[in-house]
Amino acid sequence: MDTEFEARLAAVADATERRLEALLAPAPLPGETLRPARFLDAMRYASLGGGKRLRPFLVVETARLFGVEGEAVVRVAAAVEMIHCYSLVHDDLPALDNDDLRRGRPTVHKAFDEATAILVGDALLTLAFDVLSDEATHADPAVRIALVHALARAAGVGGMVGGQVLDLEAEATTEPHTAEAVIRLQSMKTGALLHHAVEAGAILGRADAEARAALSAYGHALGAAFQVADDILDVVADEAALGKRAGKDAGRNKATLVAVLGLEAARERCDKLVAEAIAALGRLPAGSATGVLAEAARFVARRNS
Repeated sequence: MDTEFEARLAAVADATERRLEALLAPAPLPGETLRPARFLDAMRYASLGGGKRLRPFLVVETARLFGVEGEAVVRVAAAVEMIHCYSLVHDDLPALDNDDLRRGRPTVHKAFDEATAILVGDALLTLAFDVLSDEATHADPAVRIALVHALARAAGVGGMVGGQVLDLEAEATTEPHTAEAVIRLQSMKTGALLHHAVEAGAILGRADAEARAALSAYGHALGAAFQVADDILDVVADEAALGKRAGKDAGRNKATLVAVLGLEAARERCDKLVAEAIAALGRLPAGSATGVLAEAARFVARRNS
């Protein structure tokens, strides 16, 4: 792994962890009455001490392209990560994927209980928008509104949640999955939030239309590559490396590109998407320091968990 990328990924993960710890502190905020102790423990269990923090990294590094850094950016990164963590908690529930293991330890509904897990997801989702709307995140209300609006679109019925619905429908069907349908599903369920992380950095950086378009193309290609790589890992990786149950996709009729195209064709598509992501960065103004974002695209394809 590129040493600069590795160092910056670790630095963002550390900064995000510290910010999440602060946002999930026991003391109630103005307007709150009480943060129930056991429930807050469950929220912290779902959010802290694990994961690559790729989405926060994309927020921070995209904003950095435009000279925007600091704690406010980390707050946005933490809000995006809360959405991701909530989605994992709900995805693991018995009504959806029914998983017992996440990041090498029991899922929230196993470590606590199912009702708590449902409410943890609800609370993380809500808190993410609390953070984005707070003046501490950005002094300009127009920027805060843009961040809230973009995240709501990425995470909602036409994005991540809608993609999860399509995933459940595909699992239940007896019809063969098509590549077109799988690509659309994955662009929503996984790709939308990864794309948004890049978009959020561009919003913070007040990027112009040309730069926004280039970064949008990068985010879409990277998000698609990430999910294809995930499909491949479910086939070739072991449970210890993944930190979750391996080999579950085929047994549940999951709509994956490995199932539709085959393993080698899926690998070729992943490589093609990484190349598209890197090429999109080349459309940014000359002198833009895009090397770390290019390495992030390579990273999503070669990761082992």
